[in-house]
Amino acid sequence: MALFGRGKNAKLTSEDPSVLGQPAQRRSEPDKSGYGRPQKGPFDASEASTDVGYVDLGAILVRPVDGVQLRLELEEATQRVVAVTIDLNGSNLQLQAFAAPRSEGLWGEIRAQIAQSVASQGGMVEETEGSFGPELIARLPADASGERRSYRAARFMGVDGPRWFLRGVLGGPAAESHEAAAELEDLFRHVVVDRGESPLPPRELLPLRIPVEAAPHENGHAHPEAPEAPERGPEITHLG
Repeated sequence: MALFGRGKNAKLTSEDPSVLGQPAQRRSEPDKSGYGRPQKGPFDASEASTDVGYVDLGAILVRPVDGVQLRLELEEATQRVVAVTIDLNGSNLQLQAFAAPRSEGLWGEIRAQIAQSVASQGGMVEETEGSFGPELIARLPADASGERRSYRAARFMGVDGPRWFLRGVLGGPAAESHEAAAELEDLFRHVVVDRGESPLPPRELLPLRIPVEAAPHENGHAHPEAPEAPERGPEITHLG
């Protein structure tokens, strides 16, 4: 399953020592998000404390709230965890994190790829300005059978961070209603990405894992909803 195809121009360069396997030097990097991500989130592991109140899923750390359920999605062929899905109040947020170059963001190119993918499936897409910069509202065919075709909506959010790219996909009522999306947007805003120092080419999926146990709440108590057993991800995982 190709989550993001590596473009023909994707290559290893000396400007990204972590990709080449050289020791990465800690230094201040420019904000590639365009909206002040280092202050507003999602955050890099170097920018936020995750000792209390987070579920550690490897490259993605989530701060859960009451009523949230976490699902881990598997790639069928390899059985590796490829996405984290947060379910809340009838809506869901799918999270995936990818390696990115140090000097430039990926979201602009990926938006174009998602739009092309949606169109090839007979869907429609609209670009809007959202809480995290440019977003895509996609309407995907839900059932091609019968005289009348139905659609399901998905809202794609993307954030470029330091050497990583985080994609969020909202489904359910949150895909079309900002009111319904408010709590999931807040969870997305507080996601922490741990890029690690392993040499990875741009667009490589950052590794996720099943947590040993759920992280404690801010009040010190264990979170009531541990992540559910991994399952095969929905088809939306394949877009882009």
